[in-house]
Amino acid sequence: MSATIYQQIQQFYDASSGLWEDIWGEHMHHGYYGPNGTHKKDRRQAQIDLIEELLNWAEVETAANILDVGCGIGGSSLYLAEKFQARATGITLSPVQAARATERAQELNLSDRSQFLVANALEMPFADNSFDLVWSLESGEHMPDKTKFLQECYRVLKPGGKLIMVTWCHRPIDNSPLTADEQKHLQEIYRVYCLPYVISLPEYKAIAHQLPLQNIRTADWSTAVAPFWDFVIDSAFTPQAIWGLLTAGWTTIVGALSLGLMRSGYQRGLIRFGLLCGNK
Repeated sequence: MSATIYQQIQQFYDASSGLWEDIWGEHMHHGYYGPNGTHKKDRRQAQIDLIEELLNWAEVETAANILDVGCGIGGSSLYLAEKFQARATGITLSPVQAARATERAQELNLSDRSQFLVANALEMPFADNSFDLVWSLESGEHMPDKTKFLQECYRVLKPGGKLIMVTWCHRPIDNSPLTADEQKHLQEIYRVYCLPYVISLPEYKAIAHQLPLQNIRTADWSTAVAPFWDFVIDSAFTPQAIWGLLTAGWTTIVGALSLGLMRSGYQRGLIRFGLLCGNK
C-alpha cells in the first residue's frame, strides 16, 4: 500500500470516527432496508439487520475465531464475538479506531475474547490458516490492490473456513464500458472517501476463482441498502452533527458535504453494493 493512500485513509478515520460514533453509533457501514429497500426502520437497527442478513445469506451458523478486516471501532467484531461466543480480531489503519474498539470491548466485557490492531490488510500479521471466518464489511474499496487483498484474506483463512466480503463496487462493464461522466463521478467519490479505485462484482468473482475459493456466491444488494444515504444525509445537518463537523476538521466536513455523491451514484446505477462469499 502506498504511503500516501495509507496516510489519507488513516487520517480520514482518525478525524471522523469519533463524530460518526457520536451521531450514528458503533456500526460504520450501510443498513439493510429489506430486499426492495422499502422497509421503514431505525437506522441503527438497519445496520444490525445488515449483519444478520449477511450471516443468513452466507449460511454462517457458528464461528470460533473471527477476523474483521477493516474493523472500524469494533462494531461488527464485537457483535460477532458476542453472537457466536467467539474470539474476534479486528484490524484497521487508524490508531484512533483501534483504541476506541479496545475501549468498547472493555465496556462490553469482551476484552478476553477480542483484540484490535493497527495493521495493513495487504500484509496481515497473522499466520496462514488462522481464522475460520474472515469478515470484510465495506473495507475492500479502500484497498489499492484488490487481488492482493483477497489473496491475504484467503491465506489467513483456515481450510473449510468462510470468507465474507462486502464492498462498494461500480456497475458491471461486460456490456458497456464506464462513460466519461461515470468515471468523473467515481473520481469524486474516490477523492472524498480516500479510495484508490473500485471494481465491479464480476471482477471480484474472477479474482476469487483464481485463489481458488470454493462454493463462491455473489449478490448485489444495492436496492436493499441505498436508502441508508437518505438517513445519513438527514441526520448530518442537525445542530449536534454540524458542531461535530466543525470540530472534526476539513476532511470530515468535505465527506459530509459530499454524501449526495453516494446517493446519486446508487440512483443512477453506477454504485453497487457487492457481496461475495466462499470457502477455502
